[in-house]
Amino acid sequence: MPKEVSGVHLLDSEFIASLQSEVANLQAKVMELEAENAKLSSQLSNCQCLQMEKKVEAASVNYNSSVEECKKLETSKAEREPKKVQGYNTRTMNHHHRRYIALKVMYFGKRFYGFASEAHMDPTVESEIFKAFEKTRLLVGDKKELQYSRCGRTDKGVSSVGQVIALFVRSNLKGSGDNNGSPGEIVFNEQHEGEIDYVRVLNRVLPSDIRILGWCPVPVGFSARFNCLRREYKYFFWRGNLNLLSMESAGTKFVGEHDFRNFCKMDAVNVHNYRRHVTSFEIFPTDVRYDGDQLWAFKIKGSAFLWHQVRCMVAVVFMIGQGLESPNVIDMLLDTDRTARKPQYSMAPEFPLVLQFCEFENVKFTCSSDAGEALHRHLVNECRSYQLQAAIFHEALVSCLPISRDQSSVSSGKTKKKASHVPLISRPTEPSYEERRAKFNSKA
Repeated sequence: MPKEVSGVHLLDSEFIASLQSEVANLQAKVMELEAENAKLSSQLSNCQCLQMEKKVEAASVNYNSSVEECKKLETSKAEREPKKVQGYNTRTMNHHHRRYIALKVMYFGKRFYGFASEAHMDPTVESEIFKAFEKTRLLVGDKKELQYSRCGRTDKGVSSVGQVIALFVRSNLKGSGDNNGSPGEIVFNEQHEGEIDYVRVLNRVLPSDIRILGWCPVPVGFSARFNCLRREYKYFFWRGNLNLLSMESAGTKFVGEHDFRNFCKMDAVNVHNYRRHVTSFEIFPTDVRYDGDQLWAFKIKGSAFLWHQVRCMVAVVFMIGQGLESPNVIDMLLDTDRTARKPQYSMAPEFPLVLQFCEFENVKFTCSSDAGEALHRHLVNECRSYQLQAAIFHEALVSCLPISRDQSSVSSGKTKKKASHVPLISRPTEPSYEERRAKFNSKA
């Protein structure tokens, strides 16, 4: 038996050998835990194994610890499992391969404060898309290293079936080793087999009013904004009593390259060239009818558009269709020498506007058959859901007290009283571009 001196047991040789053996086992366990922790730290930014390792290290140094305390440290792997953490640090994904891709995005804009996130209003379409990227852990490196670009910045309430974004994302394929100092080796080939099904993965976590329609590998340096060759918008409206022939005649005046400063919201600080090329302006009927009226649409194509340009063009064409303005007013507003200052008028509502298509050279979007089938089912279900909502509103309409058509509110497409209309050329005007610049320069 060990002797006792001042209340402390002196350990005999047999007990010391047993304790040294226990310490050796603990040190081996520490090495095992360190290897396990190194593996987990590449996947989680905040691994809880570190706390357990510190306990083991402290116990291995304390040779006078009781055998019972040593046994407590030999916990099972399940008991040492780290807690799950929400989100992830993209820096921990730097060992993954990555590739530069373009994504085609559809969204129903009614509940969003526009597409871009810079306005600091939530929700935006862009903020929801990046939440999906984080949930699916598709981002590699910091956001500034993604080379992110978007084709257009649609306004609050505007929808799209053809928005395009581009950025670096994680890849399952083997990289070429060229990363230019950025995280993750880059995949340059256009191989799809074995790659992450980006459409399916993202659509699983996106809200129901946003969907990815397809993806395509693109060269590094591709810009969804500056590489776009042509953009196409549609604007839906009920025909009502509008004069479609006058509207069609007015629309053709927009075709060609013109200075559209009187058909936009001017940003004199950042935009200095207001010349844009409109390639076509068409008016056509859809197959949707309701209450004796038919839904029509404008189709407007161009290389690029100014801020609110489409909604301003449509607003003036509506005045012409209502008989409030002559088609010649388009010529006067496009002549910036004659009309240097934009008359004050309200834009057309944002809700019927859709970014329909963005065209790029050698960019062909695709998705897997599974993702395509799931996307089709989702869109069909969404259409049926909105049809049900329309049926409920229709039931309320037919159930309410009878109202004569003369007393009922008319649609935006029906003629207003001409007496209340002030001709555009006679209205108060906004400051010209030169006046805005002079004011800005005086403040600067």
